[in-house]
This record gives sequence, C-alpha cells and structure tokens, in this order.
Amino acid sequence: MDYLPLHFNLKGQTVLVVGGGDVAFRKVELLIAAQAHIRLVALEIKTQLRDLIGQHGVITISPYDSEFIEGVVLVISATSNKSVNERVSFDARSAGIPVNVVDTPELCSVIFPGIVDRSPVIISVSTGGATPVLARYIKSLIDSVIPQGVARLANYLKGRRHALKECFPDFNVRRKLMESFLDSPGKEMAINNDFKQADGYLYQENPNIAQGEVYLVGAGPGDPDLLTLRALQLLQIADVILYDNLVSNLVLERARRDAYKEFVGKRSGYKSTTQEDINTMLVRLAKEGQRVVRLKGGDPFIFGRGGEEIGALIAEKIPFQVIPGISAANGCAAYAGIPLTHRDYSQSVRFVTGHPKNGVVNLIWNELVEIDQTLVFYMGMGGLASICENLIDHGMSKKMPIAIISKGTTPEQRIVRGELNTIVDIVAKERLETPTLIIIGHVVALAKKF
Repeated sequence: MDYLPLHFNLKGQTVLVVGGGDVAFRKVELLIAAQAHIRLVALEIKTQLRDLIGQHGVITISPYDSEFIEGVVLVISATSNKSVNERVSFDARSAGIPVNVVDTPELCSVIFPGIVDRSPVIISVSTGGATPVLARYIKSLIDSVIPQGVARLANYLKGRRHALKECFPDFNVRRKLMESFLDSPGKEMAINNDFKQADGYLYQENPNIAQGEVYLVGAGPGDPDLLTLRALQLLQIADVILYDNLVSNLVLERARRDAYKEFVGKRSGYKSTTQEDINTMLVRLAKEGQRVVRLKGGDPFIFGRGGEEIGALIAEKIPFQVIPGISAANGCAAYAGIPLTHRDYSQSVRFVTGHPKNGVVNLIWNELVEIDQTLVFYMGMGGLASICENLIDHGMSKKMPIAIISKGTTPEQRIVRGELNTIVDIVAKERLETPTLIIIGHVVALAKKF
C-alpha cells in the first residue's frame, strides 16, 4: 500500500494554496467544503477564484516565500512552475507539513483521492497518483450505486447511537443489531426520512441475536472476483473465519479486516487440523455467539467435507447456511479454455478424488474409461502415474488428451497438456505447484482452439 487513506478534519484549520488558476480553484472548492481557512498565494489570481474564497480565507498577491507555510496544517501547490512546486514541496516536508503538488506524485506526501460525497458518508478512491483517469472511473461506478439518501441513513444512525449504547451495553450485541437493521426494511425507511417507522426495526431486539451461526462458504477456485455476492456479504460480517489451504490470500483480503482468521487446512510439512477438531471448533464458536465462516476452496459440497460439518452442527442444534461456490472444476476448466462438456466429444462429466491411499489410487476404473465423458481428478498429483497407468490398463487410449492446471484462475496459473502416456514425464520437468486439477478427455484438445 503506497498511501494510507486517512480522512483529514480541516474545520477551522489553515491550509496554504500556492497558485491562482483553474487547478487551484478546484482544490479550493474542496477545502471550503471541508470548512478549512485558506491562505492563497499567487502572482495572478483569476476573478472566479478570488470570488470563491470570499470570507473563507486571505489572498496574498506575491511570489511564494517559505514564511507562508508557518502555522498551516496542509500545503497545496497548484502552479505550472516546476521550480516553485519543488521549493514548496521541500519547505513543507522539511517542516513536517503534509504537502500535495498537483499532478506530481513524486513531490507529494499526500494526494487527493476521487471523492464520493454523501456527507457524513465520504468514500475516497485513489490509484496512488498512477492513473487519475482510472480513479475517476471507479468513483463514477460507486457514485452510480450509492443513493443520495445514504446521508440520511448515516445521520439517523448517528442520532440513535447514544440511545443504543444505553439500551444494549454489549458492543457485539449492538453491532449485530445494527447489521440486522441494515438488512431490514428499516434501512429504506431511514433513507426515505421516515425515522419513526425505522425506529421500530432498530430497537426491536432479535431473541436470537446472542446465538451464533455457521456459514459454510465456497471460496471458489482462487480468483477473488469469482466469489459469489452472498459469500462476499458473509465475509464482511464474520467474526471468525476458518479457512482451508486452497483459499487464496486474495480471497481472504476481501474479508472483514478485524475478523479473526485461523488456518485449519492441511499443508505439507505442517501439523494438520483433524476434521473432528474443526467440527468441535465450529460448534464451540457458535455457542459463544460468534458468526463463523467456514471458508472452503471451490464448493463446500465437492470434496469439501461440508456434509460432515453440517452433521455436527445439526447434532448440536447450531443454525447454519451453505453458500455454494464456483467449483475448482468449473473455474479452472473455464480459465484454461477447456469446456467440460461438448456435443461432439463429451456428454458427461465425472468428478473424482485422485488422492492416493498408501501410494495407490483405488477406483472403479472400468467405469472411468467410458467413451464420450470428461474426467476431473481432484488432489490427483500424488497419484498421477497410477491414474494414467490404470486408465490405460482398463482400455483408455494412450493418446487421450490430459491437462494439469496449477493454481487455476490466479495470476500464477500454469497449464501443462499432454497425453496419458507422456504426461508423467512432462510434469516431472515442469515442477508444478499445488493446488492442481487434472482434466482427462477429448475436450482437452479443444483448448488449442479456444
């Protein structure tokens, strides 16, 4: 993170602006909106800018001098003179005063973000000065979906904050009530200025508010943009997140920042958390009143042991939700350009666990060599040689196309293709990183075209 986003309280504080043109005008508009006192210094000042400042500051017609930075909390240089900008930046930095030099990031200690203003709700967007056009584009997207009435909602909740503290002293209970309110019709009533009706929802305590809940959430195959909307919503309200090895860091970054996150997966060289221990943790945390996201790579019900965890929750009468995810098979195949089905090549798909037990993959091989089907092996790298050998021994062509996808859907995705009789040697040279997915079938050959 190149810049730490902070919201600066400038009310009644003095800000130095160097420059008298259109750029300075735009900065002064923002400063006046923030109720700052402005000290403007320039050789020439446009009439429009002079009129704008009015009673909001003082104007000095003069070349810039170091003495002008005394007593200010922020400095903005908005001139086209490079040497002046460099001097302003040097003086401010030397004095420990934040400085912004317009369109010159290397001279800035602070930058102006794109702003969505729904005061008291303020949303800022920045690219660290790298591409202001992109920042404005993102700002416009946010602007289009945040209603103006969110300001009324914020003021409504602000006005009820003290009363809520008295009614519900426990912070966690109060937070859950607020989140429940934001999912209720009361939110729209507050947005529409109907505060009396909204109160009926805000102060109505849910009898189950102290009861925890478990959410079995599919994190998808790796790309955080493949999270479902519901998965993202639950990640934002979770108190605790228990995640597997297949969940990417990029996905975890979408979670609520202050949620407690604990790794409970299996990782080579590390002590693994048993399924029984995970089940016990889910039950215990829910009984403590926590909202727990059990975050699993892909989909919870495809080799994710979701059924076992639900069984433990039902036995203890713990409420739960299951949020499907895009499976590794769907996501990785799509990103690799491999259609899992195709009218001309494959009329069925089989998802198979390829994890070897005692070095051997025991499956009903004669069913897997049926023509016109696609095979997808999860956790199959350790048993790749056994898989290929058994398929060939049971009648599958040695020339059957096969693909190994490493870290599918992520920026580190790698795809290795070959045939049943060649893929083991190819993979040995490639040193693929886990997680991997194996796809076998005629559809693999279509990747060259797609």
